[in-house]
Parts: sequence; structure tokens; C-alpha cells
Amino acid sequence: MSAPQPKNYAFGMIGLGTMGRNLLLNMADHDFSVAGYDKDTSKIPLLHKEADEDGVKNVEGFSDLGAFVQSLAKPRVVMMLVPAGKIVDSVIAEITPLLDKGDMLIDGGNSYFLDTTRRATELEVKGLHFFGMGISGGEEGARRGPSMMPGGDPEAYKRMQPVLEAVAAKVGGEPCVTYIGPGASGHFVKMVHNGIEYGIMQLLAETYDVMKNGLGMSNEAMQQVYAKWNEGRLQSFLVDITKDIFAYIAPDTDHLLLDDIKDEARSKGTGKWTSQIAMDLQVPLSLIDEAVAMRDLSKYKALREEMEKAYGARPTPSQDEQEQLAELEQAMYFSMIIAYAQGMHMLARASEEYVFNLNLADIAKIWRGGCIIRSEFLNTIYNAYQQQPDLAHLLLDSDVRQQVQDAVAGARAVVARTATAGIGVPALAASLSYFDTLRTGRMPSNLIQAQRDYFGAHTYELIGKEGVFHTQWTASHEEAENKQDTHRGTGTENETPVTPNK
Repeated sequence: MSAPQPKNYAFGMIGLGTMGRNLLLNMADHDFSVAGYDKDTSKIPLLHKEADEDGVKNVEGFSDLGAFVQSLAKPRVVMMLVPAGKIVDSVIAEITPLLDKGDMLIDGGNSYFLDTTRRATELEVKGLHFFGMGISGGEEGARRGPSMMPGGDPEAYKRMQPVLEAVAAKVGGEPCVTYIGPGASGHFVKMVHNGIEYGIMQLLAETYDVMKNGLGMSNEAMQQVYAKWNEGRLQSFLVDITKDIFAYIAPDTDHLLLDDIKDEARSKGTGKWTSQIAMDLQVPLSLIDEAVAMRDLSKYKALREEMEKAYGARPTPSQDEQEQLAELEQAMYFSMIIAYAQGMHMLARASEEYVFNLNLADIAKIWRGGCIIRSEFLNTIYNAYQQQPDLAHLLLDSDVRQQVQDAVAGARAVVARTATAGIGVPALAASLSYFDTLRTGRMPSNLIQAQRDYFGAHTYELIGKEGVFHTQWTASHEEAENKQDTHRGTGTENETPVTPNK
């Protein structure tokens, strides 16, 4: 290509890694003139090369930030696709002096949502529009159609809407992008998306463990199971790629590449953020918490090998394969429902806490295509919230309830059998425990409140009685009986009312 010439490019991209290049080429495919910038000068000819190979026009690369900014049509629209954290702040600091009031900056990376809130506030003072946009779908999604979750300034979004709707994945002709809400809502929704992703990936890893070490199945047999699952109600991107992984032979070998991969899972932190913020919001995400914990536990490879030597090998695999595979499919489906339900519950709670005004039906709708957690079940989620936007919990939807009831027996069988066999299925077990506890009208938490009051005078509340109470639990049985006879139901002396401020 010839040297860059001044031109009113409609869109600018900072960061020409795989995601940035592919998204830029996707936009050019849809007849938008675009420009890219990267400090790494090797990325510029690579962008040009890929554009030429795909026959893409109207795309230009820059290694000079000033020339890049000057090439953009005003008001300028610039997206950053760089690693989250300090690098985002560095890019903002570098480009801000080159921008004019009314220009727009988009953070398309996996930024922590509170960082997005801070950046939006800082840039608003300077007269710049800013929004954080979660993007899911990996490099293929970026090139052919991702799912995108933009949040922030609604007026700024309107300027980008034609571009985003053009390049997004389509389901039934509808683009997998929508305005999520104000502030950092876009990055928050992407964070929860990734938490659900962690959960489903862990569930699939556990089904692999059950088939391999619980049933002694071959790689070929497991590949057939995942392929069959992907043709039924478990149809999803993650099951689809899992069946492909079980068919990929390592180059120059006669065995699966999977068998050569070290069993230590890495992460970029978004799953951890989901669990941390869920605890702040007091929303239980036990399945996702376990998925994060198991990635952490996988890193202790040497310790795990030492423990295996100390405690012995697992029992001999069972041979009752067909019935157990049917139950395993039920367990996977049941637990996948729980993963989505926990994520949607967190979004509902966050919408209230942060005033995001999230439309859960729209979020489920744009997750149906392009993103990593896309699945057939998202149609059910979309219908549930479309019919009842204020649904307290996804598990209360009548269609979901029926599907849960049809699958829960398999989950119970798998969790019970694996516990006996010594095979850890923490995410599957957490899903079942979450469900059973959530459907319990009276939990044993009253004992915890009594214990807290006993050792720390933290008080408790009584059924059918107003007020907050504290008890002197070390009173003798005879003293307690006398006081109950004298003051029964009054909440005085041994059972002492306490004002909330105390």
C-alpha cells in the first residue's frame, strides 16, 4: 500500500493486535473507511497484508499518533483495544491532548468497570464522550461478527450505532449489540458474561473428568458424546469447540493435542472480578466462585501430585456407561441453567445498586450470537425476561422450572456417584447445593444468628415480633425458665430488645 494520505476516516482503532485488526477489517468490509494505529510498527504492514489478502478497501494503518488523529473525520471516534489496566490510562493520557471537545473515546477491552466509571468522569470534564464496550467472540467473532455490550453516554452511542449494528453478529437478522445503559454498565455486563463463561467451562471440564476417570472412556468416545450433546439442548459455542478439541491430533503424532497440554488453567481476572463484586452485592454465585477457585487450584501442580501419592489413586472406573452418560447430560444441562441464572441474578441486583437500568431480555438477546457463551438456552432466557421483565429470578420462569425439574435427577445421581468414587465435581455440586438451598423456605441460618449473638452480641430478629434482640446465653437453665415465665413474649431482660443504632 502507498503511504498514508490525509482522509476523513470514519473510525479509528488504537491497538492492532489480533482483535483490533480483525474488528477494523470487519468495519471496512461493511464500507466504513477506517484507520488504525499501533506503537508496534510491525503491526502496520500486517494490517495492510491482511486487508490485501481479503480484498478489503478503505483501511489504513499509522505508526504516528498525531497523523492518525488528524486523519479522522470530526467529531472523531476512536476505539482502544489494548490490555486492561494502566495501559488504557496511558493511551488516554497520550491521545487526549490531540482530541477536540465532542470527540469520542471507546474502551473495547476487558476493563474493570470501576476504572471505566473513573475514566468517564475525568473525560467528561474535558468535553470528551466516553463509553466502555465489552466485546465477545474472540478473533473470529471480531472478524465476522462479535457480540458487543456498549455502555455510557447514550448520545455518543447513537453516533456509533450504525457501525456497531453493521459489524455485529446477527441472529434472525437482528444484530447482537444494543445500548446497555449508562456509566460502566457495558463493561459490567461483559464481566458477568465472562463469569458465566468460567462456570460453563469448568462444568465441561468436570464432565470430561467424569467420562475419562469415572467411566474410563476413550478420547474418541468422549468426542462422540460432545458432538451428540451439541446437536441437542446443550447446543452452544463452548460444547461445539469442545467436540473439536477432542478431534484434533497433535502435529506429527497419533494422539490428541489435548493429552499434551499441561493441566494448569490461566485467566485474565474477569472471573475473579465477577466473584468479588458479587460478594460486595451479596449475590451468591457459588458455581462461578468454584470455577474461579478451580483455576487457582490447578496452578498447584506439584502439590496436587504430592497429594495424589500420599492419598492414593482414584477407584476403578465404572462400566455402567450408557445410563450414566444420560445422567451426565442432565447434570450438565441443569448446571448450565444455574450458571446463567446466577449471572442474570447478579445483573438484576447490579442494575438496582448502580442504577444501570439493564434490560435483561436485550442482554440475553445479544448473547445469542457472536459471543463465547452463546447457546440455544439463551432463547429461553430471552423469552423469560421478555414476558416478565421484573422476574425475580430466572428459575421462577415456568419454562425454566420445567427444564430444571426434568434434569435435576441426573445432577443428583452424578454428584452422589462422583462423591463415592472420589472424583471432584465442585461446580456440578455447587450448582445442586445452590438450587436446593434457594428452594428452601427456612434455612438453618437462625443457628448462625444465635451463634453470632452468643459470642459477639451481634443481635438477632424474631419471627413475628418487631425489633432487634440480644440474649445473655450463659444464663442457667433455671434462670432462663423463670425469666420466660415472668417475661414471656415481652422481649425484656434475658431476651433484650436492642435499637438498630446500638
